[in-house]
Amino acid sequence: MLDQYFSYAAETVLYFAVIIIAIAGMIASLKVQSTFRKYSDMPAYCGLSASQVAQRLLNEGGSDATLTPVSGSLTDHFDPARNRVGLSQTVYNSTSVAALAVAAHEIGHVMQYRDGYTPIRIRNSLLPIARIGSAIGPWLVLLGIVLSWFNLANFGAWLYLGILVFQLVTLPVEFNASKRGIAMLTEGGYIAQGPEETAAKKVLRAAAMTYVVAALSTFFTFLRLLAMSNRARRR
Repeated sequence: MLDQYFSYAAETVLYFAVIIIAIAGMIASLKVQSTFRKYSDMPAYCGLSASQVAQRLLNEGGSDATLTPVSGSLTDHFDPARNRVGLSQTVYNSTSVAALAVAAHEIGHVMQYRDGYTPIRIRNSLLPIARIGSAIGPWLVLLGIVLSWFNLANFGAWLYLGILVFQLVTLPVEFNASKRGIAMLTEGGYIAQGPEETAAKKVLRAAAMTYVVAALSTFFTFLRLLAMSNRARRR
């Protein structure tokens, strides 16, 4: 009885932890948008648009990746399959420090592929496992509990852990892309050292925090799934 009580208590704590982290995720997302808006009013030293700077960085890095505008706000990304950098409407033609920072971050990803950056290769190899874990892991836990197939429930929980491993590897990938981006902007003279460089770092740091919060959310969700499976086994 006492073990069951503590099991319920632990699961309840984890449940509220997941909710708190979810709220933190929303706050982090709002922080990204507010930081980007704030420094969208700061024109960059070079006077060039984000797309112009991105193209120059690609040329300087010896990359043949293409640039294209994409719809939405902060939907910027690098598609390695198409070797294409997509810059959002709020970034593509903007000459702000915020826009240049976001564009340079994506070019940082291009350079990671060019250099064969090890963490991004590991992350790509983990992607199929993460997708499977995300799609069926929680359902296997629930199905295992309902059918009293506790090994299946445990397997589902541990399969979900693949998402966390993927996200943990993603963190150095994102931090490194930002580091590369800032270095390319400052060394190329596209942003001035001092306030502009500080502003660019703040924009990318705010974006990086969303990845940190996402990893924490996955971690607590995994613990809750595992707790659910173990509690069902002890019934």
